[in-house]
Amino acid sequence: MKASLRTLVSGLLLATTLLSLEAKSVEAPLPDAHALGVLAEQYAHSSFPLLREILSIPNDANNPADVEANVVWTESAFAKRGFDTQRIATAEAPLLLATRQHAGADKTVLIYLQIDGQPVDPSRWFQASPYTPALKQRDATGDWEQIPWSAIEDYDDEMRVFARSASDAKGPVAMFLASLDALAAQNLEPNFNIKVIMDYEEELGSPNLPGAVTENRELLAADMLIIFDGPRHITNRPTLTFGARGIATITLTTYGPVVPQHSGHFGNYAPNPALRLAQLLASMKDSDGRVTVPGFYDGIRIDDATKEILRAVPDNEEDIKDRLQLGSIDKVGKSYQEAIQYPSLNIRGMQSGWIDDKVRTIVPGWARAEIDIRLVLESDPERLINLVKQHVSAQGFYVTDQTPDKAMRMAHEKVATFTYENSYQSFRTDFDSDVGRWLRSALQRAFEEDPIQIRMSGGSIPISPFVNTLGIPAVTVPTVNRDNNQHSPNENLRLGNYRDGIRTMLGILTEPL
Repeated sequence: MKASLRTLVSGLLLATTLLSLEAKSVEAPLPDAHALGVLAEQYAHSSFPLLREILSIPNDANNPADVEANVVWTESAFAKRGFDTQRIATAEAPLLLATRQHAGADKTVLIYLQIDGQPVDPSRWFQASPYTPALKQRDATGDWEQIPWSAIEDYDDEMRVFARSASDAKGPVAMFLASLDALAAQNLEPNFNIKVIMDYEEELGSPNLPGAVTENRELLAADMLIIFDGPRHITNRPTLTFGARGIATITLTTYGPVVPQHSGHFGNYAPNPALRLAQLLASMKDSDGRVTVPGFYDGIRIDDATKEILRAVPDNEEDIKDRLQLGSIDKVGKSYQEAIQYPSLNIRGMQSGWIDDKVRTIVPGWARAEIDIRLVLESDPERLINLVKQHVSAQGFYVTDQTPDKAMRMAHEKVATFTYENSYQSFRTDFDSDVGRWLRSALQRAFEEDPIQIRMSGGSIPISPFVNTLGIPAVTVPTVNRDNNQHSPNENLRLGNYRDGIRTMLGILTEPL
């Protein structure tokens, strides 16, 4: 359909389906799935310039200038939509709180939005810049080809916008702003007050968020929390996620000679720290991928009721393995959903010596592993970290949190430096909580189908400070496509998901609370 005809048809449909929605009264009929779909289609089109604009602002939280540019942009964007904005100072990047009161509302919904993105390596992006949004579609061979941005006016659902944070998570920010614009154009508003907290350091682990929430408890007070983040279920159906694992990280370093030595002269004599590290890491898991550190899984019990909840998620295990090209899987749990109910111990990176075109025949001076531990409610983070530390010691290492000096090296056969950071705990909300029932009703009305309900996602988001400090339940409402390359080069957002994300948020904003 040509852009002009598509716009005309959309306008006619909007006029015929939204006549009854002009009043703000709560007695007015709620917009049904068709009306919300038409409204979302129109405001997807009208907000594409907004999406392009926000994605064009570099947002590496390691760069203070990037942070400030994004704070200024979001201050302006929310102020234009009737919000009062306030910076919440922290030791590093500020948080931004945007508040809008609605007449007669007696409840408040706190919404969490992430603005920063992972650092980029432009050489690995197949476009001019990760911060120059590129519109792409698949060619006859299935490869992505860039097409003129003007083609977005007559977009296809399978077209994608490639840019850093397109999915994680500026795309949802643009969806939310577009949904506010759509309601304003129809003279509609929610029957609840809105507080939006914007995080500019999420990809750094939100190190300043817990303290800020504690210090601003009254300012952030609300009845419930919604997180617009993350991908839908692999089926791309409407999804609600009621929890997420937390995360802690460990840096583990082993040592050989004080400086790298010629492997001909000192091989068989100077112990190799890379081999020692490999043996140490291998001792932490068995051949089925289960952690062997004593007590690591203590307290985790998947009862029959929980198993029923997990089985209700329509995963296809064979499809998951095919997509990941896995000939076997770890045996932590009997399914994907069951596996992520347990804490995990993951080697996220290793380094020692040199490889590829820089390779050299040496015994390295040190070897390092970066480890992340995904946390669940039943596991205390400090306890898990201490269990891993005790395991390292049990393998014969003298464990320190410092780089060893000569005296320490000479006094012990094996030395390991062990440092850690406990970023944030997990959270989990009951399906039948007020926020769960409310969101389920909103998505049922918006899409005329029951949303997929996921007990807990495997990834981590810094929400537990809100849940624990403010004492409010939280639910994640994911909107983006799962195959979006988040955190990686060539991150992207499927345009069908962008439109349906606006539809999701319209359903929520028009659902009485």
